[in-house]
Amino acid sequence: MTAPLPHSLNTTDPFILYGESFASRLLLGTSRYPSPQVLENAVKQSNPGMITVSLRRQGSSTAQAHSGFWDLLKKMAVPVLPNTAGCHSPQEVITTAQMAREVFETDWIKLELIGDDYTLQPDTLRLVSTAETLIKEGFKVLPYCTEDLILCQRLVDVGCQAVMPWAAPIGTGQGPLNPYAMQLLRDRLNVPLLVDAGLGLPSHACTVMEWGFDGVLLNTAVALADDPVAMAKAFAMSVQAGRTAFFSGAMQAQESAQASTPLVGTPFWHQG
Repeated sequence: MTAPLPHSLNTTDPFILYGESFASRLLLGTSRYPSPQVLENAVKQSNPGMITVSLRRQGSSTAQAHSGFWDLLKKMAVPVLPNTAGCHSPQEVITTAQMAREVFETDWIKLELIGDDYTLQPDTLRLVSTAETLIKEGFKVLPYCTEDLILCQRLVDVGCQAVMPWAAPIGTGQGPLNPYAMQLLRDRLNVPLLVDAGLGLPSHACTVMEWGFDGVLLNTAVALADDPVAMAKAFAMSVQAGRTAFFSGAMQAQESAQASTPLVGTPFWHQG
């Protein structure tokens, strides 16, 4: 197995959410892996800043599996981000979040309020008020939402200090389907933006990071890869590469070819 990526805070470009610094701009989901060992190895190789956990999914398993999963979480020693996956009503979200706070002893919550079972699109009509309620109850809310500018701005207005728009529907791996809207979000909002859902390739992650997004959250693209461990590391490297490129000042695209090889020292032979 190849060596893992360094797990240290970048002191010159810290990743800060709600006043807390994290070691990586990659957040990794924990479901659908072939085995717990593969999950553990993927986490070791990518060193994510947080790992997401669905209380509903894990809580419905057997007691032995339940205990084993918690033991694995503790062993990996990565900050946990509980989510409200599968919730279809604000009250269901709030109840799940309160349970997660007790179980995981954390105020962090990934807010998922599903409005459509086919696309798993968020319920945009009730998402803002639900986020506001959670924030009033002391949660550090990371809301999963669409790329709609007005929706994202309203989430910020009610107190969300970061927003997580999708690139495409969950689990599709299609990559950013609406580049204009996503880049507009980056231009208009002054809070951390993390792409949550829809990325399928490391190049997708690199692209959104080049646009100035602050991080990405992944699950299916890693868990369902032929080699999840290698793919997790590939995504971690692409996230860092995209972030570095964002600050490097990319060249402007040109409409005509420009010579890149200097002609200094070209010999000229005179024949006479």
